Amino acid sequence: MSKITYREALNQAMAEEMGRDDNVFLMGEEVAEYNGAYKVSQGLLDKFGPRRVIDTPITELGFAGLGVGAAMTGLRPIIEFMTWNFAMLALDQIVNAAAKMKYMSGGQYSVPMVFRGAGGSAARVGAQHSQSLENWLVNVPGLKVVMPSNPADAKGLLKASIRDNDTVIFIENEINYGDVGEVPDSEYLIPLGKADVKLTGCDVTIVAHSRMTGFALAAAKELAKEGIEAEVVDPRTIRPLDENTIIQSVAKTNCAVVVEEGWRFAGIGAEISARIMERAFDDLDSPVIRVTGKDVPMPYAANLESLALPSVRDIVEAARTACGRA
Repeated sequence: MSKITYREALNQAMAEEMGRDDNVFLMGEEVAEYNGAYKVSQGLLDKFGPRRVIDTPITELGFAGLGVGAAMTGLRPIIEFMTWNFAMLALDQIVNAAAKMKYMSGGQYSVPMVFRGAGGSAARVGAQHSQSLENWLVNVPGLKVVMPSNPADAKGLLKASIRDNDTVIFIENEINYGDVGEVPDSEYLIPLGKADVKLTGCDVTIVAHSRMTGFALAAAKELAKEGIEAEVVDPRTIRPLDENTIIQSVAKTNCAVVVEEGWRFAGIGAEISARIMERAFDDLDSPVIRVTGKDVPMPYAANLESLALPSVRDIVEAARTACGRA
């Protein structure tokens, strides 16, 4: 095992897969000469050259479409969006081309590609650059949506995503890029659609993805001081969702809290809560509680930004309520 950052883990995943398969290439804004806006592609141009690490103009719709066409002809593009906020400009290609091509061609064309980049809130960059848009993307049949919470998962899931024969949406939280964690030195893949129990417990299940997984683990430490043993489940892949692992946990703890950074209305937490109700209603001792971002555009001021986002305290209070200890 080696201790590396989240961004280094992503870099290793791309380098290994590009070294393994000449059909894999990276394309996006500033990915080559500048080594990536967040330095995730550091050194890849030197290793693989301009044929496979390609800088693009500022035209998300254009280079997303180029990637879809390349994937249809047998290549395996990795398309980097500087942030998922900018990917809104490419939704036509993502939703109407990449996601639907296999279905509309009767299986004659596959679109094996990864759209990846930073998502979620950043730090004091305002309403247009701090959004969790995964609930838009999981709504589309034909797309797989992956959101790793730590370096080891980021590497294993990205490698699996690059090898997948369908279109994968890979969302990395910008705040996580500098996080350090242990990553296996040997070759490994993490299968898509498989959740991970980050912490075992018997009193309450906390389901959280991406950056919120770390918040959930911090909340679990606080709850342990009060004698509440929380189980933290990280879905890792939002679509397809590993319902079984979540349901098995709820059946054990009989209480559930679902945490997400995004807005409350029609969010990921709402979907997970509904599935818990549908499959584990008789196991619940209390209603599922959701912890979400506030239903407002992200403020710029640091104090207001903090109020708009979920906190460890919010998760602790929700878990106490779910357990009847508020």
